Amino acid sequence: MFSQLSKRPWLIAVAISLLLVLWLISGSLFKTQEAATADAPAEKKSLTKVEVQWLEASPMQRQHVVQGQIEAWRRVELRSQISGTVTRLDQDKGNPVKQGQLLLSLSTDNRPAQVAKGEADVRQRAADASAAERLRERNMISVNELIRLQSELAKARAELDLARIQLSNTQISAPFAGVYDQRMVELGDFVQPGQSLLTLVDISQLKVSAQIAQQEVTQLTLGQSVRVELLDGRELQGELHFIAAAADPGSRSFRIEVKVANPQALRLAGASATLHVQTGEALAHRLSPALLSLDKAGRHGVKWVNEQQQVEFTPVQLISVDNQGAWVSGLPNRVALITLGQGFVEPGQQVISQLAKGGS
Repeated sequence: MFSQLSKRPWLIAVAISLLLVLWLISGSLFKTQEAATADAPAEKKSLTKVEVQWLEASPMQRQHVVQGQIEAWRRVELRSQISGTVTRLDQDKGNPVKQGQLLLSLSTDNRPAQVAKGEADVRQRAADASAAERLRERNMISVNELIRLQSELAKARAELDLARIQLSNTQISAPFAGVYDQRMVELGDFVQPGQSLLTLVDISQLKVSAQIAQQEVTQLTLGQSVRVELLDGRELQGELHFIAAAADPGSRSFRIEVKVANPQALRLAGASATLHVQTGEALAHRLSPALLSLDKAGRHGVKWVNEQQQVEFTPVQLISVDNQGAWVSGLPNRVALITLGQGFVEPGQQVISQLAKGGS
């Protein structure tokens, strides 16, 4: 064979040329295939991987949690209406008292005499007016004279009423049943009109006052149930009985009051409490507060992956937070929430999502 090729050198040249062409073609095909196989993974390798967890919305009781102040149902500061000396302390402070029960006595001075004088004066004026009426029936006195005598009787009666009021003001009685809470005077003190004597509080019921934001007040209704949580963990049930008609000019919030029964007369007035105000049922998602983030506008929201494997950011409303997590509303009913890698992706970005362990 080699002897034949040696006799025909042009065949050797043709064979070598064919081999070179085949080698070049095979090399080009290999590079093309290598480039094709390298380009596809390169595109995927440039996408960020995130872990997602499917969450389903579930019904929950919406509630507003606000801090409140426990107050006595009624509290009154009794002041002196007259000048006088404290002559008797009829009750000890701290004692429960009934309505109308005598609490403190002031000196009567000349007030009983003023009452007696007024009574006598009224009797005299009444007799004069009665006699004048009989005389007038016989036209023996003028109409003006009769009117004058009747006016003097009315004046005498008014002075008697005033004297009796002045005398009654020496006895300081309870306007309602409650607890004799404080006393500002001692035995023998001289008091002037308007001076504080004692305070009386009614704790048969309590009211818990709080301020609620203007965007939340429309969700409240009078009579709805409210849970009151005390600092020591105890809970009381109350009823919303007052919503302010106008917002506070400074805070733009509305005052609310919750009525709480207190049959055991617990001494809670003045303490702090937390109000859990139910505002109806709503669909919401429960998630870790760590998954919440802020957008450029400063709104709270979460990032999730849509069907096109793109990141979306949805603002949410925080309904409640506890030790177990946060309840939020505003998301689609079923959502693939990003649980790992959310800090490295932005809305609209294409990603590769994979199901987190334990995610359904």
